[in-house]
Parts: sequence; C-alpha cells; structure tokens
Amino acid sequence: MDKAIHLAQFYGKSQNYTTIAKDLFKKYNVKRGLRNEDKTGVLIGLTRVADVVGYKVDDVGHKVDADGELFYRGINVMDLVNSADRSSYLYEEACFLLLFGYLPSEDDLRRYCQSLKEGYELPEGFLETHLLHHPGKNLMNQLQQSILALYNYDPDPDATDVYRTLIKGVNLMAKLPSIACYTYNAKTHYFGRESLVLHYPQQGFSTAENILSMLRLDGKFTPDEARLLDILLLLHADHGGGTNSTFTNVVVSSTDTDLYSAIASSIGSLKGPRHGGANVRVANMMDKVIEAVGLDADDAAIERVIERLLNKELDNPSGLVYGIGHAVYTLSDPRAEVIRDHIGRLAAKKGVERKFDFFVRFERVAKRYLSEKKGVSMSSNIDFYSGLAYEILGIPRDLFTPLFVLSRTAGWIAHNVEHKLYDNRIVRPAAKYVGTMVDYVPREER
Repeated sequence: MDKAIHLAQFYGKSQNYTTIAKDLFKKYNVKRGLRNEDKTGVLIGLTRVADVVGYKVDDVGHKVDADGELFYRGINVMDLVNSADRSSYLYEEACFLLLFGYLPSEDDLRRYCQSLKEGYELPEGFLETHLLHHPGKNLMNQLQQSILALYNYDPDPDATDVYRTLIKGVNLMAKLPSIACYTYNAKTHYFGRESLVLHYPQQGFSTAENILSMLRLDGKFTPDEARLLDILLLLHADHGGGTNSTFTNVVVSSTDTDLYSAIASSIGSLKGPRHGGANVRVANMMDKVIEAVGLDADDAAIERVIERLLNKELDNPSGLVYGIGHAVYTLSDPRAEVIRDHIGRLAAKKGVERKFDFFVRFERVAKRYLSEKKGVSMSSNIDFYSGLAYEILGIPRDLFTPLFVLSRTAGWIAHNVEHKLYDNRIVRPAAKYVGTMVDYVPREER
C-alpha cells in the first residue's frame, strides 16, 4: 500500500483521540492565538522600541476605535516620513533610532551608514557557492538558507552578548539587499531561462538606492523612485513587539541560540500569507478583481466582487479580502495612508492613474461594506498598497515579501537586544492538558 494511503488512514483514525473542542478554550480561559475576547493582544512583554496604537480605552475599560498611529522610540513615524522630501537615508535613520534609541546627529548617521556600507560585500565565494549554484523556487526559503549559511563565515557565530548581537545584526542588514536581489536573479536565470545580469552594491548608495540599482538592467533610478522605496522600507522597519515574526525572534533568541537561527526563524514566520506574505496575496487578488470587473467598475460592481471573494470565488479559497482589516488598527493604518499618498504623487508619472484610482475606490467600498457586514470597524492595512507601490517601482512580485524581510530585520534585532538587556529569560508559556487519561495497553493486545 502506498505510504500516503497508510498515513491518511492513520490520520483519519487519530481524529477520535486528538480533537480539542472549541468550548474548552473558554472554559479554561485560554487565549486563542494570544488574543483576548475583544480581539486585543495578550500582553507578553514590555518594550520601549515601538508602539502601535489602533484604538483607545475609555474610562470604564471599553475598547474605542481610533485612527492608527505608529511610534518608533516614542517618535511618530509620520514625523520621520515628512522629512523624506528633504533627506535621503531615511530608512537608515529609522534603523539607527530603533537600534540605539535616539535620533542620530548628522555625524552619527554618517558613521552608522559607513558601518553598513563596509558590510555590503558578501564573503568571498558566497555568491557563487550559495546563491548561483543552488537557486530556489521560493525566495523566502533562499533567504533563510543564506542567513544560516552566513553563520559559517562568522569567526564567533555563537556569541550572543548584546554588543556582538548588534555588530552581527548590522552586518546582516547590510548584506540582505544583495542576497535578496541575487536570489531573484538566480531564480529567473535558472527557472525562467533569463539572462543573468548582476550589479554589485555601490558604497555611495543607500539601501533603497542599491536595491533599485541591483534589480534594474541599466542600474538607473530617479530620486522620486528611491524616495518611495526609502519610505516603504522605513514603514516596514518595525511594528511593535507583538507581531508574529518579532515575537518569534524573541522566543527563539531567548534560548540563547545564535542570531542567524533567530533571524531565519523570523523569516519563516514572515513568509506566511497571514503575515508578511499578505502583500503578494493582495496583488494576486486584485489581479482577479480587475479581471472580473474592470478598472471603471462602479461601487455596486465592487460590492458584488467583494461578496464573491467572501464566498471563496475568484480563486480565493480563504474567503478573505486581503489588505482589509488588521489585528490592531481599527479606523486606519497610518502606513497605508502614507503609501497611498506617495503612490498618488507618482501615479501620473508612471501612467497608472486608472489603476491607482480603482485601488482607492475598492479600498473605500471594501472598508464600508465589510465594516457593515462584520459589525466592527475595518481599515485597510499596509499590504493593500505596498504591492502596488512595488509594482510602480518595477519590483517583481517574488521580491515583495523578501523586501519586507530586509526592512523588518532592524526591528527584529532591536527587540532581540532589548529582551537580552531587560528580561533575559527563556520565553516559555504554559498549555493546559485537556485529553483523557488512558491506561497503557501492551502492543500484542491492541
């Protein structure tokens, strides 16, 4: 008998012994998914790195919807974004703030960026051995493997004290743009039979500028394009200590394992479509929506196509409307607001006004329709617009989530270090056993 048939039979029989009734969660006051009954998150730690504000609590303890705000070290991210028109290296400035706790002076930022640039180059032979000779179909898996491979190039990879964690972390942040771009190049060359063209990172470029330069055949980009990507990286840099991938990093690193293992674990978390992979799901979903109703659809047609999505049609087995709704934000996600505004500035230059206008109308109708249907406020989230922004920049869909990785690594490291400094105990919650007690039966009597 085929192995799969054997396993299917075992699995089917196992349901009699392994099922956990949902009412037991309420009986024992178990927080499913570490969420409270009112959908707020269970507090699992203290942090001074970042704060996500999506609702208020009134005088009697009731949750009240509010416009969303995001703070890095107590500074409103909007204040950082609003400086984008007069400065470059915005993402690097945000990384410095997250890692060290204060806004850098011009000299601080220059020296920090110099440290990053000195780490741009990959180790000798790494490109050929780990990226070009072993291309993969999934870039997130490739990123995990590459991070773990860098362990072998570190003379002291298991050092986990705070200082060396910062040194290793900044080194990883410097190399991730090249690794992400090269894994994409290797995949399209090997599986897509496209020409292999590699550009090396340039010391004079910021992270955003290097990504655009390495991805484009001619290596050219405009200041507006670099500014948009700089802002996207900044907005993805952190989102508090409760996100799945950040919590994963703290959990794994709390065992005192090496940083490479912790980062690889976070990448595995971010890969999922309920977390970082949602940006690709939004892009794929909107392709189906536009194909079904066209860019000039009215509100009624948009409502009908939303209902089809909810009914698991349009190749949407999840029944979710990706990009609408968030675990914390209620009325608005400030990151989505920022991206929408900056896409609007570039849409005409890029010839995508109609598509952008459709996204704006779909967002408006979806928020209203889903809020009425579910009885709770529903906002768009960063994933709704980030894919469109990447598309405008000519960034391939395969790289949407890897770019999330290279930007969020700053937040992972900041929380990793904070836990080492101020908590420094293994993260180990409890689980309640609700199975029955069974007497052992000798094998020959079963």
